[in-house]
Amino acid sequence: MSGTPERPLRADAARIARAAGGGVGTLFRHFPTKEALLEAVMVRRLEAMAAQTARLAAEAGPADAFFACLRLVVEESVGRNEFTQALSAAGRDVHASLQGPTMEIQGRLAELLAGAQQAGAVRPELGLPEFIALLAGTSRAMEQLGADPTPRERIFDVVFDGLRPR
Repeated sequence: MSGTPERPLRADAARIARAAGGGVGTLFRHFPTKEALLEAVMVRRLEAMAAQTARLAAEAGPADAFFACLRLVVEESVGRNEFTQALSAAGRDVHASLQGPTMEIQGRLAELLAGAQQAGAVRPELGLPEFIALLAGTSRAMEQLGADPTPRERIFDVVFDGLRPR
């Protein structure tokens, strides 16, 4: 024995390790800090979102794929701003870590936007920067609504209607 008392296992670390199907020691070897773990989770979520947008683009027509991806990106982005701000406050360069999957998603969104516009399903004057700003604003609006699906669907209806050609 080293003579120093053992630190008790943090309850949140034990929960995460159990959910991951591994031990706490393994978890902390891979992620030495809570911030490193949260950053890895955010990167993984973005990678999964990029894969889902690719799948939707391949399986659906241009309009359906566009609107399904818009919904997916908004729903997956709810709450991410809080994580990003917390990690930035802790000194992590989150934007550098997220740049790869973020650029992949933006590339897919650009393709989906162009396809939906060519199909006549989305206003032709909408550019990618405005579309990304709309996604960010819609996800922030959803954060204000909570989990009730009815007002969330009304927001999607309004956004979708606003994107369609006049």
